[in-house]
Amino acid sequence: MIRLYGIPNCDTMKKARKWLADHDIDYEFHDYKKLGIDEATLQEWLSQVDWETLLNRRGMMWRKLTQEQRENMNRANAVQLMLEIPSIIKRPVLIADGGHIEVGFSEKKYRELFQP
Repeated sequence: MIRLYGIPNCDTMKKARKWLADHDIDYEFHDYKKLGIDEATLQEWLSQVDWETLLNRRGMMWRKLTQEQRENMNRANAVQLMLEIPSIIKRPVLIADGGHIEVGFSEKKYRELFQP
């Protein structure tokens, strides 16, 4: 089963969800706002992608951090922050069959993943 993580009102999420629907690809949606994220899931992702890839440094939640928090960001701090504020995780995070992880949305990457 394909699982898509994010928040429903994000424009990038809307693009990813539309692409999946347009290509008749079933998925389960995990809403960070309602369900959060658990540490085991986050650590599994971090075994496949770097924390800097997963941390959204372009969004509103990043800008709300203090200058000191941003300057002192490291893996441990990022993990704690993502657990406390899951909407700071780059969106979407797609987990495909077999555990492949795709962070962010790219039509090209989705096409390669689902239409090889």
